[in-house]
Amino acid sequence: MAVISYRQALHDTLREEMLCDEDVFLIGEEIGVFEGSYKITAGLLKEFGEKRVRDTPIAEEGFVGAAVGAAMLGLRPVVELMTINFSLIALDQIVNHAAKIYGMFGGQTSVPMVLRTPGGGGQQLGATHSQNIELYYAFVPGLKVVAPSTPADAKALLLASIRDNDPVLFLENLALYNTKGEVPDVVEPAEIGKAKVTKQGTDITIIGYSRMAMVAQQVAEKLQAEEGINAEVVDLRSLRPLDRDTVVESVRKTGCAVIAEDDWLTYGIGAEVAASISDGAFDYLDAPVRRVAAAEVPLPYAKPLERAALPSAESLTTAVHQTLDAVGRRRR
Repeated sequence: MAVISYRQALHDTLREEMLCDEDVFLIGEEIGVFEGSYKITAGLLKEFGEKRVRDTPIAEEGFVGAAVGAAMLGLRPVVELMTINFSLIALDQIVNHAAKIYGMFGGQTSVPMVLRTPGGGGQQLGATHSQNIELYYAFVPGLKVVAPSTPADAKALLLASIRDNDPVLFLENLALYNTKGEVPDVVEPAEIGKAKVTKQGTDITIIGYSRMAMVAQQVAEKLQAEEGINAEVVDLRSLRPLDRDTVVESVRKTGCAVIAEDDWLTYGIGAEVAASISDGAFDYLDAPVRRVAAAEVPLPYAKPLERAALPSAESLTTAVHQTLDAVGRRRR
């Protein structure tokens, strides 16, 4: 079992799938000669050539539309959008075409394509380049939306996404690219739509995805070591389909829940998760479900303000303390 970065896990998976299946090709801005803005595609143009690693103009609607057509004709395009913010230019192709073609044409053709794209703040890229707008896509039937938090899950879910016959939005977070973790020598595709309990616990459930699943794990381990608080952590991994059963089962066991997300609070992913808890575990709750999310402002450029606007380990820890205090469970 090797310890590799999130970035390396993505690169290796793309290469392996291109070696295994000649129908897999890459398309996007600066992914060839420049090797990608985040170097995920480093070396792949040299190895596979221009036919399978396609540099494009700055024209998201155009190259996403081209990928939709290629997928309909039997290829398996993996599109790299430089950031999720730029996906808005291709919103019509993603929402009105990729997501709907299979249903509108009675299953006569599928759209087996992957849209890889990073998001998230903390890099001083300004309000228009730092958003977490995954809700826009998780809202749409016909799309699958995944958001792995570890190198191992990044590899397993990218394998699953490339091999899936439906369009998949594969969410990455800029803050995760340099994080490292153990990845098995042989990785099987993960089940899209299945969450993972990454830490067992009995006192409270902490639910997160992408970067905030990593933060949730760190917070839970620190609470256990320093305060004896035994938190359970659920990494959603998939936003559509959403694994409500795993979340509900965990909250029924612990009786308390805090949801951590990088998007905005109002109408966010956490709102859907909280509603699922209310539907499936209301009688088991000992305290209201709390949510930790980004401040509802365009993300500031100034580093101190940006840091203050983003959810953090500190704000998550405070929410856990407040929840446990409300039911008299906190160990002092």
